[in-house]
Amino acid sequence: MPRQVDHDRRRRQIAEAVWRLAISGGLEDVTLRQVAAEAKVSARLLQYYFGTRADLLLGALKILNEDAERQARERLALLGETPGMHAIVRGVLLELLPVDEERRTRHLVYAAYFVRFLADPALAKVARDAPRALEDLVAGLIEQGQDTGQVPRRVDATAEAAFLVAGTEGLQSSVLLRQRTADEAIAMIDHQLARVFTTTNPA
Repeated sequence: MPRQVDHDRRRRQIAEAVWRLAISGGLEDVTLRQVAAEAKVSARLLQYYFGTRADLLLGALKILNEDAERQARERLALLGETPGMHAIVRGVLLELLPVDEERRTRHLVYAAYFVRFLADPALAKVARDAPRALEDLVAGLIEQGQDTGQVPRRVDATAEAAFLVAGTEGLQSSVLLRQRTADEAIAMIDHQLARVFTTTNPA
């Protein structure tokens, strides 16, 4: 167990170095040597934990995603035992916005990865082939809302989920650039959710 803990700690140390470089200068030209220097480890140790440059970038992204999922579950748990589908969907969508420093940092890293994916066909394929799990999750929650009377049956859950996720993702850049405040973006999401949900909790 101690060896596994040390292994995970080293991988996180290196992943965090990738994230810092992503925020400060992007990932287009980042090298293994630069990451090793930022992480304060040898290039040989870096390769031992991650392998190739592509493996390193994908591994660091995986750790970031795992962090995001854990933090999202913790925030959703704070909604209480029976929050209703409206509150749950809202909570899921807010994870896509840089509404606090932790999420802002994460989305800045994601932005750097987006540019890198555009430039690297191999990495782009990974992104393209990834399932649309978030849309499926939101669609499933909306369907549960229909079953409990919180969403009208006429609502197309799949179409609404796609629109809500895409719309929220589209707000990321404007909030990151401070063209809109986080509160303004949240108000826009609330406006859209009001179209979908007729009640916030089951009758």
